Amino acid sequence: MEIIYYTMVAAGLYLVSDWILDRLEVSRGARFKNRSIVFFLIILVLAFISFGLINFLILDSK
Repeated sequence: MEIIYYTMVAAGLYLVSDWILDRLEVSRGARFKNRSIVFFLIILVLAFISFGLINFLILDSK
Protein backbone atom coordinates (compact mmCIF):
# COMPACT_ATOMS: atom_id res chain seq x y z
CA MET A 1 0.00 0.00 0.00
CA GLU A 2 2.93 2.32 0.69
CA ILE A 3 4.05 2.18 -2.94
CA ILE A 4 0.66 3.49 -4.01
CA TYR A 5 0.96 6.45 -1.63
CA TYR A 6 4.43 7.32 -2.86
CA THR A 7 3.43 6.97 -6.52
CA MET A 8 0.37 9.18 -6.14
CA VAL A 9 2.34 11.82 -4.27
CA ALA A 10 5.14 11.72 -6.86
CA ALA A 11 2.66 12.37 -9.67
CA GLY A 12 1.18 15.25 -7.70
CA LEU A 13 4.63 16.64 -6.99
CA TYR A 14 5.41 16.70 -10.69
CA LEU A 15 2.29 18.73 -11.43
CA VAL A 16 2.78 21.09 -8.48
CA SER A 17 6.45 21.63 -9.32
CA ASP A 18 5.59 22.48 -12.91
CA TRP A 19 2.95 24.95 -11.73
CA ILE A 20 5.40 26.59 -9.28
CA LEU A 21 8.02 26.87 -12.03
CA ASP A 22 5.50 28.49 -14.37
CA ARG A 23 4.48 30.99 -11.66
CA LEU A 24 8.14 31.86 -11.01
CA GLU A 25 8.76 32.42 -14.71
CA VAL A 26 5.65 34.57 -15.10
CA SER A 27 6.63 36.75 -12.14
CA ARG A 28 10.18 36.99 -13.48
CA GLY A 29 8.97 37.86 -16.98
CA ALA A 30 11.26 35.40 -18.76
CA ARG A 31 12.11 31.72 -18.84
CA PHE A 32 15.04 30.42 -16.86
CA LYS A 33 18.11 29.40 -18.87
CA ASN A 34 18.49 26.18 -16.87
CA ARG A 35 14.80 25.45 -16.50
CA SER A 36 15.33 21.75 -15.82
CA ILE A 37 17.71 22.47 -12.92
CA VAL A 38 15.23 24.87 -11.31
CA PHE A 39 12.47 22.28 -11.79
CA PHE A 40 14.67 19.60 -10.24
CA LEU A 41 15.42 21.75 -7.19
CA ILE A 42 11.73 22.52 -6.67
CA ILE A 43 10.64 18.88 -6.95
CA LEU A 44 13.56 17.73 -4.78
CA VAL A 45 12.63 20.02 -1.90
CA LEU A 46 8.95 19.10 -2.15
CA ALA A 47 9.81 15.38 -2.35
CA PHE A 48 11.96 15.47 0.79
CA ILE A 49 9.22 17.24 2.70
CA SER A 50 6.29 15.14 1.48
CA PHE A 51 8.02 11.75 1.54
CA GLY A 52 9.34 12.46 5.02
CA LEU A 53 5.83 13.32 6.12
CA ILE A 54 4.43 10.14 4.57
CA ASN A 55 7.16 8.08 6.22
CA PHE A 56 6.41 9.71 9.58
CA LEU A 57 2.67 9.06 9.24
CA ILE A 58 3.14 5.45 8.13
CA LEU A 59 5.62 4.63 10.90
CA ASP A 60 3.50 6.45 13.44
CA SER A 61 0.44 4.37 12.55
CA LYS A 62 2.26 1.01 12.99
